[in-house]
Amino acid sequence: MRHSGSFLAFLGIATCSTAWAAANDASRPRGVSPEFAKFYKDTTTFTCISHPAIKVPFSSVNDDYCDCPDGSDEPGTSACAHLSKHSPSTPSDHPWDTDLDLTPALPGFYCKNKGHKPSYVPFQRVNDGVCDYEACCDGSDEWAHVGGTKCEDRCKEIGKEWRKQEEKRQKSFTSAMKKKKELVTEASRLRKEIEDHINDLETEIKAEEIKIQGLEAELHRVEKAERGKVVKGKKKGKVNVLAGLAKSRVEELRNALVDVRDQRDEYHSRVKELEEILSKFKVEYNPNFNDEGVKRAVRSWEEYAAKGTAADGISGQAAKDRDLDEISKPDSDSSGINWEQWENEEERETEIDLIYKLAAYLPPSLVDYLEDKLSSFKSFLVSNGVLTEAEVTSSSESKAVTEARDALNAAKSSLTGDQNRLRDHRQDLEKDYGPEDIFRPLKGRCISRDAGEYTYEHCFLEGTKQIPKKGGSRVGMGNFVRFGSVTLDEINNYGELIPVEMMTLEYANGQSCWNGPNRSTTVVLQCGEEEEILKVAEDEKCVYSMIVTTPVACTGSGSGSDSKKGKDEL
Repeated sequence: MRHSGSFLAFLGIATCSTAWAAANDASRPRGVSPEFAKFYKDTTTFTCISHPAIKVPFSSVNDDYCDCPDGSDEPGTSACAHLSKHSPSTPSDHPWDTDLDLTPALPGFYCKNKGHKPSYVPFQRVNDGVCDYEACCDGSDEWAHVGGTKCEDRCKEIGKEWRKQEEKRQKSFTSAMKKKKELVTEASRLRKEIEDHINDLETEIKAEEIKIQGLEAELHRVEKAERGKVVKGKKKGKVNVLAGLAKSRVEELRNALVDVRDQRDEYHSRVKELEEILSKFKVEYNPNFNDEGVKRAVRSWEEYAAKGTAADGISGQAAKDRDLDEISKPDSDSSGINWEQWENEEERETEIDLIYKLAAYLPPSLVDYLEDKLSSFKSFLVSNGVLTEAEVTSSSESKAVTEARDALNAAKSSLTGDQNRLRDHRQDLEKDYGPEDIFRPLKGRCISRDAGEYTYEHCFLEGTKQIPKKGGSRVGMGNFVRFGSVTLDEINNYGELIPVEMMTLEYANGQSCWNGPNRSTTVVLQCGEEEEILKVAEDEKCVYSMIVTTPVACTGSGSGSDSKKGKDEL
């Protein structure tokens, strides 16, 4: 029973609301929307909305004569259609003060459109004999009296189709907003990933700097130790060095000889196989078969065989092969030279040996000073092109010093690479990727569209291109320079043109046009479930514009560009 009482109470409220709405609807003059109904409550005198000092009898409302400077006395006719929002000083032969603002007070003729959504129709289209169903599906924008154009009410079917399409739009919008949220999440993840890389690189760089300090100390220690070895030990002479080089060269030639013999034997084997095939062919072919090509091949083989075959040549190579076998032996005695004797041959003491022996009697500080001066002199020779780095190190450094120096250089190279990566990551964090870094996941993602003879390509935050379909080189239409915005007019749910600010991506400094400027492109972003190029236009010579949809451009609830909030008059 309590539920029945609640239902009756609800029914009573609904009945009263319906009665009030019907009464309010009946009290509004033709063409007046609910939000402006309050100005038409007084049924004796009408006060011009924008000019309250001007009053006219209520009978002057919708009498097809413009009495108010703002046109508010003619909400249901086109009598004041000459007024313009953009022309506040529209001339008129009415006896109004020319200083008055002649901007219309009403947005247009209000169509109730029961069963669909209400909207406004420009006053210029009221009573013009045309049924404007796209905005006024109930046909109320045309006179219903005798002689006027009668437009049937189509709001039921139009509203049904609109709601069906609106449901699709809402689903698409919901999906787009979900993708936008995913992009924001992905952008946050990518930014956090770069921040983690920066922290890791900073730690690695500190460790590498410490490692380099240790390697520099190690290099200095090895160099000092090697200098002591040279003073105390025996310095190899030129004969020892030349003997080592000669031995290496002999080994190279011996290995090359083995390779050449292997290749020769392989070729001999293949030639022998081919000769056997051709010999068999000569014996088995049918001489009565009149084929000139076959006959020419047989004659050529007979001429070749008359000169001798591969088997004849190989038979005379036995003695030479024995000699080559002896030379190819890896034993050091096969060359007839005692390499060990020459490599260990002691040479006369040179002036350099005397200098190193002399260094043993000098104070260590003086030796270090002389070594530093020698090192500086070598660096001078290298920097001026007299010697190369390789010549200096190969002639004056031992293996231990070279390895220590290589380890130090490798560590310095690794440090430089990490420092460059750290710099790039920091610069990337400072770049503008739009609100909440939302364009970070889109950077480099490319979309394209065919239009006429070209395919147009847009790569987010990188560049735009024009690609000929019939071949030819790609033309750069601009490289990304900044974010921007543009204001475009859109029609809201009330049929009004309202300015809407849209985000743009600006691309400039593309390839230059013949006898023109460098190409540039403005990409206007619209809300869409997918990244897609809707339209490409060349607004001026080599100045292009693209309309691109993306979830990034979606904002609000997706209910349309309503400038006024209200419910459909169902």
